[in-house]
Amino acid sequence: MITLKTIDAHAAGEPLRLIVDGFPSPQGRTMLDKREWVRTHSDHLRRALMLEPRGHADMYGAILTEPVTAGSHAGVLFMHNEGYSTMCGHGIIAVTTMALERGLLMPGGDGTTVVYDTPAGTVRAKARFRSSKGDLRVESVAFENVPSFVLHGGLAVKLASRTTRADVAFGGAFYAIVDSEAAGLPIDAAHLPELRRTGMEIKHAIESALAIVHPLDPGLTGIYGTIFTGPPSDAAADLRNVTIFADAEVDRSPCGTGTAAVMAVVDAMGLLSDQRPFVHESLIGTRFNGRVASRVQVGEHDAIIPEIEGAAWITGEHTFLIDEDDPLREGFRL
Repeated sequence: MITLKTIDAHAAGEPLRLIVDGFPSPQGRTMLDKREWVRTHSDHLRRALMLEPRGHADMYGAILTEPVTAGSHAGVLFMHNEGYSTMCGHGIIAVTTMALERGLLMPGGDGTTVVYDTPAGTVRAKARFRSSKGDLRVESVAFENVPSFVLHGGLAVKLASRTTRADVAFGGAFYAIVDSEAAGLPIDAAHLPELRRTGMEIKHAIESALAIVHPLDPGLTGIYGTIFTGPPSDAAADLRNVTIFADAEVDRSPCGTGTAAVMAVVDAMGLLSDQRPFVHESLIGTRFNGRVASRVQVGEHDAIIPEIEGAAWITGEHTFLIDEDDPLREGFRL
């Protein structure tokens, strides 16, 4: 019998299951090495916790590791229904909230900043606290993301029913960013089956036509997901979006790394203001706020360092049992 303990939370509606006990310590010199070690040695545990009957097709998870660079407090690996992410914005917000409220990490300085090693690079998160009935609670988390940039702009993508255009941008992972009206798909729950299907079709079409590789890190490859953007439902937001990622998984939040990638596209169009926040709205109406912290170069590409801010809430603590005699011990999907 395998026993695994987790703390669960959500950030803007998107789940995050943090494994805190029972998972082997990932080995490796870099975070990409650690990710590959987990894929090789412990993927059965990912499937058991992400998929049914313990999870569901849209579950998301994380595990803290030993850091790999000086000055970092921890490494973090993210997982989902298909495998492992290179970075996750809502995950950073949720993990930081859990780590600080439950004392899982000892932050430096004033006790509000946590520096993470991720497969995509170093990410610095800063929490804002509030007092609730005598307890200190994390009100929000802002993280300074890895450099975000447009790799390919205005790609023509031929689908079964039409041809649309997509921008491929990096925000910790590579996304195909598509105008929902041009794709003929409203961003609402009623169209989720079509959004899932078309999102995966766009991802596969681009990957079959182009090799998507980070210009400075050949270990960061491929399209992680498709982001459909459109007019917001609330005038206080700049754009509405839904992100279809991994194996047709739907992000309930505005997607942290996706927000960074969308900001890079808007900036390349000359429409991103340095003077006001970029407010990104999700499928369910929740929001992340983004701003440009600084500007850098990534190879030949102009890039921004985005800061993304959002809030998370702890939803439960769980002890999961995996019986070696259970024929469905590694989970399943419908």
